[in-house]
Amino acid sequence: MSTRVLVTGGVRSGKSRHAESLLLPPRLDDRAPVTYLACGPQRDDPDWAARVQAHRDRRPATWTTLETTDAAAALTAATGPVLLDCLGTWLTAQLDEIDAWESPQEQWEAELDARVDALDAAWRAAPHVVAVTNEVGWGVVPAYRSGRVFADRLGMLGQRLARSATRVDLVVLGQVLTIKDEP
Repeated sequence: MSTRVLVTGGVRSGKSRHAESLLLPPRLDDRAPVTYLACGPQRDDPDWAARVQAHRDRRPATWTTLETTDAAAALTAATGPVLLDCLGTWLTAQLDEIDAWESPQEQWEAELDARVDALDAAWRAAPHVVAVTNEVGWGVVPAYRSGRVFADRLGMLGQRLARSATRVDLVVLGQVLTIKDEP
């Protein structure tokens, strides 16, 4: 049986730490090799590098890290549990690659939809995956088009994956609220 857990929350809510805990013993067989799928764009930013390093430092040394923006292919190839962190950085990379930030929607929408379809299909087929996403719908509507494109598309992506998730956890202030749990 496939397990798909979607963990959502705000920035610095504790969602990544919670997602990691779902793949540690005793919740998961300690012999299962976990792949940490980092699927965001590469950045030349010391603050970002410090965040990435903090995440690496708290993960078990036995976990394999895979850095790719092709999350669908990585999920399809996975034979064990996967932690996909995070959908927001994946979406950012996709929007970068198709030049969607300021281009007219009709120039990139079909390509983005195809990439989302591929990710959704891989998500549904994966044997055990935990995905992290950002909750962007509780703030103000962004003043700039690029912010609105990101918030709208991430919200739609989260809703889509949540529909087929076996569990959805909301993390607020380090506290976890399970909002969906299907056997």
